[in-house]
Amino acid sequence: MQKPAYKRVVLKISGEALSGDKGFGIDQDILNSIADQIKEIHNLGIEVAIVVGGGNIWRGRNSKQMDRATADYMGMLATVINALALQDVLENRGVQTRVQTAIEMREVAEPYIRRKAIRHLEKGRAVIFAAGTGNPFFSTDTTAALRAAEIEAEVILLAKKVDGVYDSDPVINTTAQKFDTLDYIDVLNRGLGVMDSTATSLCMDNDIPIIVFSITTPGNIRRVILGENIGTLVRGS
Repeated sequence: MQKPAYKRVVLKISGEALSGDKGFGIDQDILNSIADQIKEIHNLGIEVAIVVGGGNIWRGRNSKQMDRATADYMGMLATVINALALQDVLENRGVQTRVQTAIEMREVAEPYIRRKAIRHLEKGRAVIFAAGTGNPFFSTDTTAALRAAEIEAEVILLAKKVDGVYDSDPVINTTAQKFDTLDYIDVLNRGLGVMDSTATSLCMDNDIPIIVFSITTPGNIRRVILGENIGTLVRGS
């Protein structure tokens, strides 16, 4: 059997990916597919930590009258909803899972503790990081970069609806060109929107590669783990 290219990874799943074609809420078929893919790599012995977004439930301020910090806290709570849904489908598939939140809510999840998270991974449990960093003004992309640095993950798997990074929006521009590889600095200078600038800079400072790929194709997470050349790889020069 082909040897996995990574041992410990952070899988970042956008909230929009969970909504499927509906554009909002949670599509159960999509959720089941993602859980099946996570189980695949878990069975390979991969230590997998997951950061999930909340854009399928709440995305920023709907009104300029709303305070930005309040809107961000609402978004953090949305990620907890998604994390609990993902935990449920993983546990139903026999994958032991722990949800850790940056905002304490002991009735539904553990508080985020770095050493405890690492211990869970070492014991073969999937760990889902929810509630962002616990602070407003930071995205879940930044959460993924921060947690990856903290737990010493080898790579961030950035699972999206699109199959990589393009020079323009492929939905709008049918002639958009896809990149196979990119440098961190290219992403920042060209404003390509792989991650926000804070998250990209954090990955650059800690030399954490990012692989952007489509989550909608079943088996893609396993292909990435086994080192297949799909999506777009962002790394240092």
